[in-house]
Amino acid sequence: MSIGQIIGWSVLALLALFVLISLIRAIFFKPKKREIPAYPDEQVDEARAAANLSAAVQIPTISYPEQDKVDWAQFERFHAFLEKAYPLVHATCTREIVPPASLLYHWKGKNSDLPPMALLAHIDVVPIEDGTEQDWTHPPFSGHNDGEFIWGRGTVDMKNHLICIFEAAETLLAEGYTPERDIYICLGDDEEVVAGGNSGANKIREALIARGVTKLASTLDEGGAVLPIPKVLGVLPESTLAGVGVSEKGFADIEIAVTSKGGHSSAPPNHTAVGELAKVVRDLERNQFNSKLLPHMVDIIDQASRRMPIYLRVIMVNHKLMKPLFLAVMKRIPQAACMIRTCTAVTMAQGSPASNVLPQRASIVVNFRMMPGTSTEDVVRHIRKVVRNKNIEIKVLRNIEASPFSSTDNPAYAALHDLILHSAPNAMIVPYLVMGGTDTVFYEPICDNCYRFSPFFMPLDLLMRTHATDECLALSTLGDGVRFFKRYIKMAADKS
Repeated sequence: MSIGQIIGWSVLALLALFVLISLIRAIFFKPKKREIPAYPDEQVDEARAAANLSAAVQIPTISYPEQDKVDWAQFERFHAFLEKAYPLVHATCTREIVPPASLLYHWKGKNSDLPPMALLAHIDVVPIEDGTEQDWTHPPFSGHNDGEFIWGRGTVDMKNHLICIFEAAETLLAEGYTPERDIYICLGDDEEVVAGGNSGANKIREALIARGVTKLASTLDEGGAVLPIPKVLGVLPESTLAGVGVSEKGFADIEIAVTSKGGHSSAPPNHTAVGELAKVVRDLERNQFNSKLLPHMVDIIDQASRRMPIYLRVIMVNHKLMKPLFLAVMKRIPQAACMIRTCTAVTMAQGSPASNVLPQRASIVVNFRMMPGTSTEDVVRHIRKVVRNKNIEIKVLRNIEASPFSSTDNPAYAALHDLILHSAPNAMIVPYLVMGGTDTVFYEPICDNCYRFSPFFMPLDLLMRTHATDECLALSTLGDGVRFFKRYIKMAADKS
């Protein structure tokens, strides 16, 4: 037998061995067995929760980037509503208005030596787009309860979350409960519009520090939810995904401008300032940031792979070796690409004020969504590197840096994991990177364990109505939300 034949047979033997080992591994490559936690039933006044959410939605606490457009009287109405709806909370906790309209509640625990925990929410909602008011099934600030859904702006983002926190606290106080550690309830007034040092959440954090609170044990804010995953072409069975946000992308709005002499449009140069700017856009869009699979994405792939049919598990059992393939595929799908790289979105452009005037200055605004580990400074360097025109002007308009990853090895995350498992035993529970922004980032200087999860089962069609027409919440999820917060408060507050 020749050396070539020996090598050929050796390769085939190794390949057969690899397939055999993969097959054996695939047989055991199934979802890990989990012990489903059991908890005593919790008393919940679901009718009161529904009535209070409906009432909360009827108060249009709309925020705008321009504060002079905000109707602050509506925020005062909301403060008064909470005080009336939750008398035990207001009798037990100290309440402070953090101007202009944020709220900070302090629920004193038994042991002030323990670092306190915080429950976060925001009072404000986004406006209704002009001309779409008549498209709503029920008026957007009616809080209409049809027996199946509560309709209106804020039912999902995020007065449902806020009301369930207060329902849980009010019920626990009625039952005589006192937490082991102090609890702060922090309600920002401008989460939907503000990024930077002037935000309500930032002011709340400064108020906490001024009162000696320099370290929080944990925070819990909006972010993930419990999502149904439809059956995918026989690859994945119908399942449920519960994502707990442990980090979030940063963002930066950056203006890029070019200048030229201008003049009359009857004698244009080969490239006007807008033409030169088009080259800048092309350079940015052709030179995307590098992609990478972070550990949370590997975990998602691992859990999904374990649920596939055996003939696919034989392949997917080796998914860690297939990272280049995953990256290549995900980069071609915008909804997936945003999970693996810093995103570049050219969103605004401005040139000449008249059609017959050559622009002396043309500019674009690019919104970058940064992966953890990529800073605004890195983005500016990237722009300088990939844009061939070295005479561009770059100005950072506003930005928030990406979050660090919070640990999944502490009592607060363990409580979240177990509570989700209790309500959705077959769910894929994964820590994940939040694509949008939350108030949580402003608490990170005083907290290492920041989580983003709302305990609501959200079908995808309802989730897509967030910030859009016909936002609504299924009544069936409201009671479970209150139960979740009652249990979470006791578990996270009482464990050291």
